[in-house]
Amino acid sequence: IPKKLVVSVAGAADDSLAGLVSCNPGLRLLRGHRVVLRDDLQAIRGRVALVSGGGSGHEPAHAGYVGKGMLTGVVAGAVFTSPSVGSVLAAIRVLAQAGAAGILLIVKNYTGDRLNFGMALERARSEGTDVRMVVVADDCAFAKPGKAGRRGICGTVLIHKVAGALAEAGAGLDEIVEKVTAASKAMGTLGLSLSPCSIPGSRPSFRLAEDEMELGLGIHGEAGVRRMKVLPADEAVETMLQHMTDPSNASHLSLTPGSSVVLMVNNLGGLSCLEMGIVAGAAVRCLESRGIRVARALVGSFMTALEMAGVSLTLLVVDEELLGLVDAKTTAMAWPNIPAGPAAARREEVPVPVEVPGKPLDETGTGPGAVWVEPVLERVCSTLLEIQDKLNQLDREAGDGDCGHTHARAAQAIREWMRSRPLPASPSQLLSSLADLLLEKMGGSSGVLYGLFLTAAARTLRGRSDPAAWADAMDSGIDAMQRYGGAAPGDRTMLDSLWAATQALHSLRIPGAQPLQVLEAAVQSAEAAAEATRHMEAGAGRASYIRSSRLEHPDPGAVAVAAVLGAVL
Repeated sequence: IPKKLVVSVAGAADDSLAGLVSCNPGLRLLRGHRVVLRDDLQAIRGRVALVSGGGSGHEPAHAGYVGKGMLTGVVAGAVFTSPSVGSVLAAIRVLAQAGAAGILLIVKNYTGDRLNFGMALERARSEGTDVRMVVVADDCAFAKPGKAGRRGICGTVLIHKVAGALAEAGAGLDEIVEKVTAASKAMGTLGLSLSPCSIPGSRPSFRLAEDEMELGLGIHGEAGVRRMKVLPADEAVETMLQHMTDPSNASHLSLTPGSSVVLMVNNLGGLSCLEMGIVAGAAVRCLESRGIRVARALVGSFMTALEMAGVSLTLLVVDEELLGLVDAKTTAMAWPNIPAGPAAARREEVPVPVEVPGKPLDETGTGPGAVWVEPVLERVCSTLLEIQDKLNQLDREAGDGDCGHTHARAAQAIREWMRSRPLPASPSQLLSSLADLLLEKMGGSSGVLYGLFLTAAARTLRGRSDPAAWADAMDSGIDAMQRYGGAAPGDRTMLDSLWAATQALHSLRIPGAQPLQVLEAAVQSAEAAAEATRHMEAGAGRASYIRSSRLEHPDPGAVAVAAVLGAVL
């Protein structure tokens, strides 16, 4: 049974609503019922009131849409369970007694919701209350819907918004019913899932293989129309839109080139924000390629299915009037506060700032030149690519397992750079150019640390190429890394190898020192220091959050530095 962060299984729905209300001063609970209401009920006198609801587990639907400009009240059931007739009727009575000029129930097309809201409607009418009900059925999954019809899913939130804007503008009940009914017919939704969901205290309602995804499933985990191999996001979006608009599908949404739509990209609960951005971009591109104008794009969690890792796409065909209702202001906490404007697959980019010309780092031709620099850099690149998997494996112990990938990116960037232009002739220009390259291409903390080291070292080497200058440059690089990175020797980081090598390179300041012998000693010191990190307790970096008893291998950054120095030799 999957883990859930709840107080009790039985009280999950009540506790969730209580938490929502406690954090939102504009909401109130109806005593004795799972009903959330606006706290300014006096403001609805003479206006149409709007009530929606359904089972819990779809948060922020529906209580997150209670507010001025959207819903007046919401009735919630237990998780994935329709609310009771008594609670729906209690909500209707409260609003009628507050002076509402009619009440509209907005209901998703599920049998339990239709029955319970419908029974409450009949009871309320018998008491003399003017109540109507609109049933939303926006699911485009089934090519031949059964007797129950199309399911009501995320498009219901757009109907909340349209109805809420009309009610806030003072429209009558007849007008609101007419316009939201028309909007419902111009709307379609389709879901896609990578995983099941589970009610608190229960096992998942279905299973998907690691390489499977399911198209067209419902918001309670009901079966969809097709299981298929996991597709890249752009292909998955194309598949969804093709199914939604296929004329052979009786549930399809008719879209013609030139149409304007509101696109809602809905997280079904467990998809990362990273994936949501990718899916949203793919949806905009796909629609534009079909000649469809995406007048508005709403991206987020609007109607979830607990922790289901999946997404649904909703399209509402709009004209200027309908778009204005979508854009109308609301205080509902779950409605996204975004600027009104169309989506676009491509927007004009801000131009790159012009580099401020500075003093040349060094005169040309005073350093080693490219004759031996290029083969040295090539050895460094080859070495980093060879140890990529080893570094990743070491990094998995205490990090995110990407140290090898990060250094491989650096190696590939250096190779491309060497092929694209002549190498700088002077040491300071060479190190400064490498610093710029790694800062741009390498990524991660390592890229910044190497950039700091090389930038500081390059500054020290300006106008110099004597052996002692390299010892001074190493000291400058170490100082910069410590100043901004916060690590010190002994903290189990890449600095340990660099610091050990630097101590050995101090011998270059001795008159008559043999540079190759000194460099060999520096490499040996770096390798020994890297191995010694195996027995250190991490004092900086991501590894510092891991218990020392779990750190059994050398630090990957220190190993990488030692390997680079070895390649230089």
